[in-house]
Amino acid sequence: MIRALRTHGIDVTAMHNHMLFEQPHLYFMHFWANDDAVKLAHGLRAALDVTNSQKPQLK
Repeated sequence: MIRALRTHGIDVTAMHNHMLFEQPHLYFMHFWANDDAVKLAHGLRAALDVTNSQKPQLK
């Protein structure tokens, strides 16, 4: 995910966790960019595509 963000000009500024014993481990990522909204949206989509995120099912 970090590689995808950086490839699209989005800087990762921090990565950390808050919970000590959470399973699975949950990490928070801070990122920053200031550019064309469509370009940033493509970068965020590319980053989400490399995760195990699933699209919510509409009922």
